[in-house]
Amino acid sequence: MLATLIPLFDETMAVKAYSLFAQKKNYLLTPSLLGTGSNDGAVDIVGLDLIESMGIETLSADKEVFVEVNNISIFSDINEQIQTPHDRLVLLANHTITPDELYVKRLKELKKMGYKMAIRKLSDDSFEAYRNVLLLMDYILLDNKKNNMKEAKDYFSKFYPKMKLCAVNVDSIEELDVLKAEGGYDLYEGGFFRVPVTQGQAEVAPLKENYIELLNLVNDNDFDLSKAADVIGRDTALVISLLGIVNRLSLNSEITSIRHAAAMLGQKELKKWINTAVTNELCADKPNEITRLSLLRAKFAENLAPIFEMAVFSSELFLMGLFSVLDLILDKPMAEALQMVKVSKHIEEALVDRKGELAPVLDFILHYENASWQEVSRQMVLKNIDMNHVYDAYTKSLQWYRDLFGVK
Repeated sequence: MLATLIPLFDETMAVKAYSLFAQKKNYLLTPSLLGTGSNDGAVDIVGLDLIESMGIETLSADKEVFVEVNNISIFSDINEQIQTPHDRLVLLANHTITPDELYVKRLKELKKMGYKMAIRKLSDDSFEAYRNVLLLMDYILLDNKKNNMKEAKDYFSKFYPKMKLCAVNVDSIEELDVLKAEGGYDLYEGGFFRVPVTQGQAEVAPLKENYIELLNLVNDNDFDLSKAADVIGRDTALVISLLGIVNRLSLNSEITSIRHAAAMLGQKELKKWINTAVTNELCADKPNEITRLSLLRAKFAENLAPIFEMAVFSSELFLMGLFSVLDLILDKPMAEALQMVKVSKHIEEALVDRKGELAPVLDFILHYENASWQEVSRQMVLKNIDMNHVYDAYTKSLQWYRDLFGVK
């Protein structure tokens, strides 16, 4: 199975929900199944076990998860499959659910059970035909590339005023600004929040310079623990984070100083913690999804290393994923941003030119997180990669992220 979580933002760039997109089969290995539905005819709702394995708490208490259902899975015993509270899930009807009485009746049953519902991929000329379905929906996802957004917004505002509108497939800040100016949308989804920076600020804030100094220090081949501890000591948030992780590892030890804490953690673990903790602090003035994206890419890349037969590059792949949004963090083009931190030539080639030995893993991750399953499947076939190994690598990266921030 393949599965990924795609964020939905509000106007302030705060993540308010995630869409869970999953695929059960590699259709390039079983082409006869292509077009039979994303759940491959199975009754089970694909991807729910991803939520169970990582824990819904990972997404924090106010975030919903949109989970796709099709014309078969909608008739399954959904209560049996779902352990997550109903108010955290939104059942997302795909194109196979039509406005026929059979489906309308089932949607009404689910509504009475307390489920929220959404629908996507409706064309402008099908709104009236779907009236009985739309009356049951809490959300509609309107495609910025395929729908006439202004006319659709006016239509739903008039006839379904209680329905929440989501603008999806929004790929640039300019498109986002136009939609926000028009008003009426509750959520936005697309690549707008990770658009590469082409022009940078002249200077970097002093606090960020401190973090960059620390990154450069620990990414030397043999760095001085004492020097690292001294730089950590300049930032209260990092000190608290360091003491917290050391205390979890050494319950019976009394920490006497920052240098003592650094020594207890050791050079290897301190380096890894600094790279993740500092990246988190660097993202403090950015949408929280940037932090999540950076850290998940780092761990996913590291987990993919043996799968791509690149175990020797696992540490570099971790840093490559971590720094893959450095341009967004520092508000500078990637080439300029990487000049401020010490990275290997392999990492620079992958992030700036999309070339070199690490680039295939980065390309794979970018397609995976966008749920571009056809391209992901193609690459798995070419590289003879087992789908289950990829899914396991992604799931473990989510669990690592959960544990990193102490979510229980």
